[in-house]
Amino acid sequence: MSGGITFVDVLAPRAYSGMPGDLAGLGGTEATLVRIAESLAPRLRVTVRQSARQGHDRLSGRVRYAGFDVRRPLPEAPATIVVVNSWKVAPRLARLHPTARIIVWQHVFPGRHNRALAPALREAGVEVICVSAAHADWLRAFLGPDAPCIGHIHNPIDDDLFPDDTPRDPNLMLFASSPHKGLGQVFRRFEALKHRVPSLRLAVADPGYLAWPAGPVPAGVIPLGRLEKPRLVSWMRRAMCLFYPQDQFAETFGLVIAEANAVGCPALLQRGLGANDEVASDPGQCIDTTNPEAIAARIADWRSAIGHCPLATARAEFRLSQVTAQWAALLNTDLAAWPRRHAMQD
Repeated sequence: MSGGITFVDVLAPRAYSGMPGDLAGLGGTEATLVRIAESLAPRLRVTVRQSARQGHDRLSGRVRYAGFDVRRPLPEAPATIVVVNSWKVAPRLARLHPTARIIVWQHVFPGRHNRALAPALREAGVEVICVSAAHADWLRAFLGPDAPCIGHIHNPIDDDLFPDDTPRDPNLMLFASSPHKGLGQVFRRFEALKHRVPSLRLAVADPGYLAWPAGPVPAGVIPLGRLEKPRLVSWMRRAMCLFYPQDQFAETFGLVIAEANAVGCPALLQRGLGANDEVASDPGQCIDTTNPEAIAARIADWRSAIGHCPLATARAEFRLSQVTAQWAALLNTDLAAWPRRHAMQD
């Protein structure tokens, strides 16, 4: 347990942990950090430090959630420090901890100002881990010769996400992302599709962490608001598809796509956008969503296939056990002695 790993999050708007309700209103980055940290904790000393945390530490899943002061060395003296998205903080921590391994865990596409920070990462020996191969390829091209060492590890889906016997509704589709991820465009394309198939409905689940104008709400839209994970998954089980035909917002991974596929729900996605083609469990989910005929044809295919064959499947490499093993390999940690629940396979 010596050394251990510390995750540092200076960007989250408030403190969080793996305790029930602590992730409400936050995004996939915070949820993924908690899942990875608490999956590694049985074999490593794991600390999560947050600038937004004030007052007492909190324990959850053998992980200590504590505050962070960028001016002082981390008292636990970790062997590895993983900084979430912040290119400014990583070199500072490298100076404060000259013997530690420093990794930036990049969940988003960085802005142009980050190019100027890339040489400092490289000179400090800071590595970058992206959340998909597409994300990593984009970052290498974005930074060019100034790029530090860049790799990727996918975001995880639960090991126990599988289809069940919930009947699928051929008239129900689901949008389950923040509205800034192309919801206005999704509304317009749903409206056009509904002219062809008037019985269609679109349920919209909003995680609630960002208000964003999406334009007029078409007839047939069911607002769900923010849903806890079990309720969201139940909608994925009922829906004919995840309806995400937009070409404005590129996902670095797209966790809801992977989760929907895992319970048998396909996703209608823009081909070639972000990590869509990498995350979708089959190429048929990625089409030219600017073409109304292509959208209508794919929806018709899925509606006719309900009850006859699985519409989507899980990608084994996205399972939490597999992703945790990749993190352990990155950290040179032996998984052989882990409890059996960490070695589950599809």
